Amino acid sequence: MHIQTGTEIDQPVIARPAVEERQRVDIVLASDAHGAFVWGVLDRLLDEPGLSFRTITASGFGAMEAAVLAYGLALGGRRGARTALTNFWRRVSHASMSAAVTANPLRSILEQSIDIAEIHKRSCPVRLCILASNARTDEVKIFTSDQLSIDAILAAATVPFLFPAVEIDGDTYWGDGDVSALPLVQPFDTGHRLIVTGKPALFMAPCADRRPAAIPCAMTCTPIHAIFDSQHRAASALFARPWTDWGELTDMRDRGRQRAEDWLLADHHAVDDCSAVDSKTRYV
Repeated sequence: MHIQTGTEIDQPVIARPAVEERQRVDIVLASDAHGAFVWGVLDRLLDEPGLSFRTITASGFGAMEAAVLAYGLALGGRRGARTALTNFWRRVSHASMSAAVTANPLRSILEQSIDIAEIHKRSCPVRLCILASNARTDEVKIFTSDQLSIDAILAAATVPFLFPAVEIDGDTYWGDGDVSALPLVQPFDTGHRLIVTGKPALFMAPCADRRPAAIPCAMTCTPIHAIFDSQHRAASALFARPWTDWGELTDMRDRGRQRAEDWLLADHHAVDDCSAVDSKTRYV
């Protein structure tokens, strides 16, 4: 058992009416989003009883958080996922204190935080798609839940050129998987796609039938939204430190929670669903 309830941080659950009842959301965690900010966004979304995760696509350090969340959901539901994420970040903070003597503690942290067999099971409530780049060809590979391994998750989280690429099936992979390589959102799909990113970006695809925004869409498209960290540049300084202060991590977590709260309070149905790029109100 990897989940330890003794380190759980409980916060009140506040139901909000903005997201329709039992709304299904596909989450995309971009590689430029700071991990603790992503933690806060996921933590707040887990508070929402009317919202459920369908798939989580992740690159960069977010791949580890996606795996921890899926494992926590499989074992203990929403409470288990929040506890698993908190325990994971405590391990990251503790390990960073001894970074000088431990070259790369991420494998140990991940092995302590998840059991990959639980994510492989059909009963796992969320499907994962983890992106990593082939270090030789730069081609992006998507590892789905049934293909996922500790090595694949570590590869997605490995910073190119700063750490060695991870060998998988005779080839080498590392992070920086480009979310723009994702396929277009299929028509007639239900739910929302929420992208968590470090800064506003224009990588989101247009309507699936590629009509200009002024022309009525012939199909029902998945609404696309984005949450970005307004203090992305300030947070990036933490990567250069040999330690990670727990207080600073929780400050970033709380900022992520607030951005997710803002998104939940927004009126998602008042925006034209056919053009994500042209709809600035999709960013919070």
